[in-house]
Amino acid sequence: MTATADALPRAGFSLAGRARVSLRIAAMLLWLMACVPLYYLWRVMRMRNPWPRRFLGGIARIVGARVTINGTAARKGAFLLSNHVSWLDIPVISGASGSAFVAHSGLADHGALKWLCDMNDTVFVARHERRSVHAQVEQVRAALSESNALTVFAEGTTSDGTSLLPFKSSLLSALDPPPPGIAIQPVWLDYGVDVASMAWVGEEPGLDNFIKILARRGPLPVTVHFLAPLDGEESASRKTMALAARERILSAMARNR
Repeated sequence: MTATADALPRAGFSLAGRARVSLRIAAMLLWLMACVPLYYLWRVMRMRNPWPRRFLGGIARIVGARVTINGTAARKGAFLLSNHVSWLDIPVISGASGSAFVAHSGLADHGALKWLCDMNDTVFVARHERRSVHAQVEQVRAALSESNALTVFAEGTTSDGTSLLPFKSSLLSALDPPPPGIAIQPVWLDYGVDVASMAWVGEEPGLDNFIKILARRGPLPVTVHFLAPLDGEESASRKTMALAARERILSAMARNR
C-alpha cells in the first residue's frame, strides 16, 4: 500500500495535505512492521496477545485521533453496540477496549485486509445467506467466549455522526437470547464538531474517505462513551436490545450537545 499522488488531485488536497498522507501511511507501515513479529511471537508462546489492540490504537493515533474514554468498558465477554461514522471507528474502539469486530463477509475477499482482520479475531458474517445463520450464530457466540469484547455497528452502515440510523435487530441474532455472562453495552463514538469533516456518508468511495482523514491537519478529538449495559428486560429479544441500545445512545447524544 502506498500513498499514491495520482489519487489525491481528484479530492483537491493541498501540497501539505499530500505530505501528511504520505507521512502517515509511511508511519502506519513502519508500525505494522514493528507489531507483526511481536504478534507472532506472542502467538507462538500462547500468551494473551495485546498486539492487535496496540497496533490499531497506534493507527488511530498516527491518523491524528486523540481518544478520551468516558465510562467503563464491560468485563470480558462484552458485546458492544456502537454507532458507525468512519473506518477510523475500528482502530479507535479496538484501542480503547481491545474489541474484535463483526464484519461483512465481503471483506474476506481482500487478502491483505482479511489477514489484518484475522489477527484481530474478526468474525465474518454473510448477512444475506439465511442458510448459514445458525453457523454464524455459533461463530459469534464462540468469539464472545474467547475475546475481550466483540463490536457490531448496529446501524449496518455509516451515518453522519450527528444522529443515528435505526439499529438493525437482524445483526443481533446471535444474542437472542443472550449467552450467559455476556454484557450487552451500547457505545457512542463522539467526534464532536469535527464529525462533518470526516464522516463517511453518501456516495464517497472508501478510499477517498481514508485519504481525506489522513490529509487532515491537527488532532482529531474523539470521545468513546461506554454507556450502561442493557438490563434484563432490555435484553429480552434482539428487537428490544436494538431499540434500548439506540435510545441509550440518543440520550447520551442529547445530554452532550
